[in-house]
Amino acid sequence: MLSRILIGLVAAGAAVIGVPGVAAADPDPAPPPPPPPLNLNALKPVSPEGFAIQNDQGYGFAVPGDIACVISRGSGNYGCIGPFPGAPDGANQVTGGQQGVPTFKAVANPFYVFQTPPARLLPGTRISFRGVTCGTDGTSTQCTNQFDGAGFAVTPGGSFVLPPNNPLLLNTGEGKNPYLN
Repeated sequence: MLSRILIGLVAAGAAVIGVPGVAAADPDPAPPPPPPPLNLNALKPVSPEGFAIQNDQGYGFAVPGDIACVISRGSGNYGCIGPFPGAPDGANQVTGGQQGVPTFKAVANPFYVFQTPPARLLPGTRISFRGVTCGTDGTSTQCTNQFDGAGFAVTPGGSFVLPPNNPLLLNTGEGKNPYLN
């Protein structure tokens, strides 16, 4: 009888040893990469005159997501204010210039306050002035400068900067940035 108990314990021990251990929980998967930038050149251009604001000092326009944008006629600087999905540090403003990477910031006082709601930039259109182009496909909005291709994108899945000479902008089949001559 004792031998049957010992054989049973040895068999049970072997079964426990042969069972693989419980794996620790897998780490959370990395977030998906941002969607590719819009091809702004594929969007229909609109005349900036219909978007003139503040005695023709700039062009203002609204894009999807309760976001309002401005391009300055004087400096060519540009930016948008509003609730940006997934923006860095909860930013509610993004600004850029004729060259270089734009900056996202969380601010109490936006760089521009509209007296009346700006005209809406329709889906599938773009507005350009002084080397800056902004456009929307009705879901995503993007602005870039033509000097180095830097800019920003606001999409339902996140908001992010586009680095200078973004390789996705270079893929025109011609081997050059479509924003540079």
